[in-house]
Parts: sequence; structure tokens; C-alpha cells
Amino acid sequence: MLQPLFIFSGHIENTLLPHWSAVLPFIFLLLAIATGPVFFRHLWEKHYSKVSIVLGLIVAAYYIFALKDSQSILHSVTEYISFIALLSSLFVATGGISIKVSKEGTPLFNTLFLLFGAVISNLIGTTGASMLLIRPFLKINKDRIKPYHIIFFIFSVSNVGGALTPIGDPPLFLGFLRGVPFFWVIANIWYIWLPAILIILSIFYIIDKQNNPVLKSTTAKKDFHIEFKGLTNLFFVMIILLSVVIDKNFFPSLPDFSPLPFGIREIIMFAVVFLSYKMSDKEALRLNEFDFEPIKEVAYLFIGIFLTMVPALQLIAFESNAYRDYLTQGSFYWGSGTLSSFLDNAPTYLNFLSAAMGKFGLDVNNMADVKEFVVRDDSYLRAISVGAVFFGAMTYIGNGPNFMVKSISERAGIKMPSFGRYITHYSLPVLLPVFTIIWFIFFR
Repeated sequence: MLQPLFIFSGHIENTLLPHWSAVLPFIFLLLAIATGPVFFRHLWEKHYSKVSIVLGLIVAAYYIFALKDSQSILHSVTEYISFIALLSSLFVATGGISIKVSKEGTPLFNTLFLLFGAVISNLIGTTGASMLLIRPFLKINKDRIKPYHIIFFIFSVSNVGGALTPIGDPPLFLGFLRGVPFFWVIANIWYIWLPAILIILSIFYIIDKQNNPVLKSTTAKKDFHIEFKGLTNLFFVMIILLSVVIDKNFFPSLPDFSPLPFGIREIIMFAVVFLSYKMSDKEALRLNEFDFEPIKEVAYLFIGIFLTMVPALQLIAFESNAYRDYLTQGSFYWGSGTLSSFLDNAPTYLNFLSAAMGKFGLDVNNMADVKEFVVRDDSYLRAISVGAVFFGAMTYIGNGPNFMVKSISERAGIKMPSFGRYITHYSLPVLLPVFTIIWFIFFR
């Protein structure tokens, strides 16, 4: 999710398009993720890794042996390695930082906490902010924690919050690498971001207000105080963030490990996984009840997702380019948003950006063309950027941090809603109206 190194919409012109039935493994995997933990929990927990890998291998075999197209699979594997390198390094580095807040989780404090998380997600990324703040958020609400607390954390900190800078969310970083000016994002998104995050947090405050028991006298009178352990791990977090910009677009002289599906950046990130864990404050790890199960679950499920979504992305890229002259701001917003709910939002962003630039005869692979596109008409870019980032909150798999936050919360003893219930009881009734308001005001 960090940096797909090629664009399906440009690649499919030289390869055979997959048959529509090639999308079935992806659909089956989504259904398994949605129903497995509900209807056959123990069987799913024991075999989910096998299901994910087997379905991914089916698609990989179809591409390699039937379509004679190994490049699509290689690029998807490259993208997956970038994705898991970023998530695992931030997961381990922040797992060694313990934050203890001596404050009861009141509705107002929780709302301000989530707003703070939404803001800093633009500085350390939605993944970094999610991994750093989810554990203290659980602890300050330990006497009144409910699933909706975690859901709104995912909404605000893990997704919508990170829409203001290229560091905040992977699609925006890809746009930056392609030529979108760094400060274009905050200058053109802040007035959309602000009402969206305020409406979401206002809804959270109203709901949390209904869950406001009388505070215990022993805790209610405590002065606000924060204790940190393991702050040396911030050094590793900074290494991760700096390594994100190690890209051949900026540093053409970087060594090329092709055909290996990784580069210097991924090597640095995996080194951080090892070193940050070995050098972490053991007390901080203990206080965070740190283990590798959440990242293990993400790693297994997303290798299947990344492989099985290849035909879906290619078919979508073909259709979006074929009909690009008929696409409006609204269709770019809803199209990139809807697909980013279930597919990786980074290649979805690039495919729709390619289609939008095609309306003006410009090439997304040419940095000068991207800069010209931003100057000529950036309304489409605005719609695609907001759609790709905001709609990542619509499902557990819409953005990498979502599943990790869910897994950490479940290991803390919170019964999280299933994949389907998350959509029907939270994202559809809460987020869809908010996103519709955003569309009506800014993209209609």
C-alpha cells in the first residue's frame, strides 16, 4: 500500500485482460473474512492463513500459466512487501512505546483525544498514529470501553484524519511521488477535511455521552498526567518515516534489486522490525501486552487480498479509462471511494488519476504532465484524493491500520463487530451520510 511500482491502467494495454471469473477468488475471500469469524470462528482462526494463501495462489497461477503474465503478480507482490514492511516496522517500533494517561475517558476527553490522533496522523501517518495511540485509548476507557470507541478510532485516526499531507495516507504519498506538490494536499483538502472530521467526532461525542457512567471518586479527581516509557523507539519511528521517501523518483542513483520484489526502503524497514524489538524497553512491551499476533493476522490476510484483487483492479482500470470522458467530479469521488473501501486504495487512486489525466491527454507516468494537470484543473484530483482516503474507513480491509486496530482491540478482550456488522451498523449509518454531505457540498 505504500508504493505500488506500476499502474495497472498503463500495463493492461500490453497484456490480456483477465476473464471476469478471475474476480471470484477475491469475492470468496471477502465473504470468508466477513462470515468466518461469525459462523465458524474456531475453524476460521485455525485455517484463515491457508484460505488466504490458497486463493492468492489460484489467481497467481491463472496469471502466470493462463495469461502468461507474471509481471502483474510480481508487481502485486512488490506492493505487498512495501505494505507489510511499513505496517510491521511501525507496529513493532510503536509497540515499544508505552503511553500512560492518568485521565478518565470522558466523552469530551475521548473526542479531543481522537481529534489529536487525527491531526498527528498527518505527521506520522495513519498507521503510526493508530499503533501509537490505540493502546492508551483502550486504557483510559478500560471501565467503559465499547466497540464503538474502536470503530470511531478507526474512522478518525486510522483513515479520515490522514488526508492533509502526503505522509498521512499512502495514496497521497503516491501522488507526491508522481509530481503533486507536497503542500497542494493541505491547501486543497483542509476545508473538506475539517467539516468531515468535526461531524464524525460530533456523532461520536453524542454516542459517548450516552455511555457516561458516574466516575469513581478515586479516579475522577486525578490531575491530567502523561507518562512515557520507551521513547527511544521514536528514533526508529523517525527512521521509518525518513525511509518512506527513499525512492528512485527522488534518488535515481539508488541500487536496483530487480527482479527481487523489494528495495533499500523495505530492507531498512525490516531491519527496524528486528532492531526496535531487540532494543525496546521490556517494561514498555509488557505494559502494552505486546505480541506479534495482530501483524501476523494482517500479513496472512493481506497477501491473499493483494493477489486476488489484481484482476479486479485491471478490469476497473480498463473500464475507467474507456469511459473517462464521461466521468465527472462526483463519479471520480464515488468511484475511487467505493473501490477504496474493498481494494487497496493506492492503486485505485492511481488508476482514477490516470483516467482523469487522460481526459486532457496527459500521462500519469510523466511528472511534468502531473504538475500540468494540477495547474490546469485540480478538481478531479481533489475528488480522487478525498474519496481514496476517506472511504478507507468503510470496511476493515479498506486501510491497513483498520485490521491491526481491530486485532489489538480483540486481544484486549473487546468483542469487535464482524466484517458485515461493521458495515451495516457503523460505516453505512454513520459514514455514508457524512460522505454524502461532503459530495453534495464539494463535488456535486
